Amino acid sequence: MSDKLKIIISGGGTGGHIFPAISIADALKARNPETEILFVGAKGRMEMEKVPAAGYDIVGLPVAGFQRRLTWKNITFFFKLAASMLKARRVVRSFAPDVAIGVGGYASGPVLKAAASAGVPTVLQEQNSYPGVTNKILARKAKKICVAYPNMERFFPPSRIVQTGNPVRKNLLETIERATALKEFELDGERKTILVVGGSLGAGSINKGLISSLEAIREREDVQVLWQCGKYYHQDLDQQLKTHGLDNVKLMPFIARMDLAYGVADVVVSRAGAGTISELALLGKASVLVPSPNVSEDHQTKNAMSLVKEGAAILVADNETEEKLVKEALVLLDDIDHKKQLEEKIKLFAHNNSADQIAEEVEKIAKEKA
Repeated sequence: MSDKLKIIISGGGTGGHIFPAISIADALKARNPETEILFVGAKGRMEMEKVPAAGYDIVGLPVAGFQRRLTWKNITFFFKLAASMLKARRVVRSFAPDVAIGVGGYASGPVLKAAASAGVPTVLQEQNSYPGVTNKILARKAKKICVAYPNMERFFPPSRIVQTGNPVRKNLLETIERATALKEFELDGERKTILVVGGSLGAGSINKGLISSLEAIREREDVQVLWQCGKYYHQDLDQQLKTHGLDNVKLMPFIARMDLAYGVADVVVSRAGAGTISELALLGKASVLVPSPNVSEDHQTKNAMSLVKEGAAILVADNETEEKLVKEALVLLDDIDHKKQLEEKIKLFAHNNSADQIAEEVEKIAKEKA
């Protein structure tokens, strides 16, 4: 094997898949700058923008998700899947990778299947406590399955499991001056801060929970809210906020500097995606989690419950946000002992060097292949 490795990284769709994928790529390049990396994603999805911005080449497949409800889109699903398989085979053949890594998302299935069929060793990065159907199938031929949660032997061959945790954005680990973070978002250093994030695309139920409780937020002059609502929801929510005239709510469509946002957060309200939970654990943030019901295998609820059972987070059901979400966040903000307990307990779920561990496993497999 030459010193120059060639690696395909496939998957994406949401920030929860894309940022760990970029972290793995960065770790591989840090270990060996000669490594050549090609991403394969889904056309029209976030990765087609975020990956080039991080300095990597990406190829897009026409693949899309299968809808669980009856819809005409499922007719085109099979045509797009077939076209994606053909293109994935061409990409694997022309790039000739030493290893292919799947991080989850629409593109991961066709690419890893094509790689395995071509004799390329594959590595899965399973982020959730309950894997989806695609990863269960892909695991049958994977050389290694890098997982974030214990007891994954229920789903995967024990001899191929490596517990690495989920990679997080490397800038989250840098020391943040609180004053710098407050200035970035024009926040008041005398107020306690609730950070609200509904994932990179926003979350309608979390947004409704906030809107329905604006008067409760107004009454708390010692509290401020930094709120990432999602680009799709921003214009409407901005108009609603203006009619209320609150000075303690900062609404943003997307927060690029999550390192600074976490730096000012006393309590975090969030979806329960695996990547987000890994970030919260690494930073020791007291959290109110609202699992999305719109994901396969209901894996966000399973992710959240793995923390709740250990006293490491609070869960509010998606259909209860209007009644409970802000109330729970404010109660937690005021309960210093409970807040401290959550901060300490969630740290037990943290993995500090996940991306580097995964990169090491990939290099080992490449050497074995050689």
